[in-house]
Amino acid sequence: PGSGPGRWAATACVVTGASRGFGRSLARLLAPQLGPGSVLLLLARSAEALAELAAELRAGPATGSDSGSTGLRVQCVAADLGCEEGLRRAGAALRELLQDASFGRLLLVNNAGSLGDISKSFLDLTDLEEINTYFSFNISSALSLTSTALRAFGARPGCSRTVVNISSLCALEPFRSWALYCAGKAARDMLFRVLALEEPGVRVLNYAPGPLDTDMQLLARTKTGDPGMRQHFQRMQEKGQLIKSSVSAQKLLQLLQEDSFPSGAHVDFHDI
Repeated sequence: PGSGPGRWAATACVVTGASRGFGRSLARLLAPQLGPGSVLLLLARSAEALAELAAELRAGPATGSDSGSTGLRVQCVAADLGCEEGLRRAGAALRELLQDASFGRLLLVNNAGSLGDISKSFLDLTDLEEINTYFSFNISSALSLTSTALRAFGARPGCSRTVVNISSLCALEPFRSWALYCAGKAARDMLFRVLALEEPGVRVLNYAPGPLDTDMQLLARTKTGDPGMRQHFQRMQEKGQLIKSSVSAQKLLQLLQEDSFPSGAHVDFHDI
């Protein structure tokens, strides 16, 4: 395949939820895109999984040639974005990284997210703490981190800033047993649409990666309270209709390279 429009020089690239699933696949694809002077900042809860991924990315692609180390700077921040202390640590790491004036490009991918307790129907969701904890992690942290990153990077003449929200069909369609997830995804899409409107100098994309073959999808198949939904996901798996994370991540990379999406747009894997 063509190498696209070359590597991105001096890019500060941040991926949340980077330790597994879609975030991990995306980090693997982004790393070789990042040219001299770039830093890849990986955020997730698991320090161990992050360290493993970082070591792999620093070593570069195993092409057998003398590629050896790519010299890519990879930083890891193990933080639970669902709690204030974790969000503080992540915010501090972003501010420290992004005050470096040598970066010509910012790419922030808000990928971290959770399904919530999908064994519950709407009428089971009465516990305020459970609800608030869900929205704090899935909405508030994405808003807070994005604002922090954009403020820290600032509007630098000639520099590009791109913010990606990993969205879902659930941002547009209701699904039984998934009240929290659908509401969280819808709210996030709208937040980023407002950002696109307020900040025309920032490129904003809501990307729905499609039904991915991940641990989250395994949860969906086994734990969803609504039996019809469970069967639907089981059938998708049986028919091979689930998408590999790496395939969907490749489509997102293509979107970012072409850079022709309208800012604030919701683009689905199946639209491309």
